[in-house]
Amino acid sequence: MRRKASLVLLALAVFFAALSPLLRWYAFPRLAKVPAGRYQAVVTEAKDATLVDYATLEPKKVSKVTVIQTLKGNVEQARKVKKETGRDAVVWDTLTYIAGPDGKMVSRIPERYVFDGHTQQPVHAGGEHVDGTPVRREGIAYKWPFLVEKRDYRYFDMQTRTSAPIHYQGTRTYRGMEVYYFEQTVPWTKVPLPRTLPLGISPDTVRQLGLENWYTTTRMFWVEPTTGAPVNAEERHHTQMRWTGHPEKKPITAFAGHVKLRPDYADDTARLVKSQRQLVLLLTTYLPWGFVAVGVVLLALSVALEARSRRPAPGGATHPR
Repeated sequence: MRRKASLVLLALAVFFAALSPLLRWYAFPRLAKVPAGRYQAVVTEAKDATLVDYATLEPKKVSKVTVIQTLKGNVEQARKVKKETGRDAVVWDTLTYIAGPDGKMVSRIPERYVFDGHTQQPVHAGGEHVDGTPVRREGIAYKWPFLVEKRDYRYFDMQTRTSAPIHYQGTRTYRGMEVYYFEQTVPWTKVPLPRTLPLGISPDTVRQLGLENWYTTTRMFWVEPTTGAPVNAEERHHTQMRWTGHPEKKPITAFAGHVKLRPDYADDTARLVKSQRQLVLLLTTYLPWGFVAVGVVLLALSVALEARSRRPAPGGATHPR
């Protein structure tokens, strides 16, 4: 009986030892996925900023500019993309709404971002666009992949409609979490004006005045590496309207400020990411290493039972097997 029990324990030890890498390297990449129906709203602020008054085209110092960014998962469209491409896609319809200190709109820019829910790589289907203009994204946007590496990534810039490297700058601590810090600087670039502006002004109106839109920014992300979710984001943003063909004329500052995550949203984001981190760790660390430990214990028990079954009984006979 001891011999049979030891063989059963040995079989279980092999099973758990094999299950550990299977869970980590086969199951995890297929189970870890961004939810298709996710909804999120994030509010950032730039205090003591500069903002143009479109009525006079004069830049003014203002107490605060608020940027409200909503993200809504389009489940129906995601199903259509999956049917078309065979990939487990996620479709995010986002809106970036900028408001002045009086709460009135400064601009609004809708987007559609289509990506693989497992790898976060773009999927070129489903009508991806920025402000109604079709785009073909390369690299990541909004979220890093699960299990972020200490390296540079390509990050999509909504204003320029292009991708460029965002650089890993080291490991830091943020609200008790170890995070990876990334930074990207976009040099001065001519960019389209938002289609929706205050006072009924259109991009054509601005162009008829002989002005064009230029932009530069330095964006900073603190990314929790297990989930790939940014827990904090800041941006030093500067937009100018420049006189077309007249570099000698002084540009008009449309917006300049240091945009930071509002404290209450920073708290909520940190709590959410900490809970999600435990789920990812369950599949990548806790269960795989737990199965290895169980396998080792079962192997030790199997060896011990086998040794006892072979031990001579009193009088020179061995114990029955």
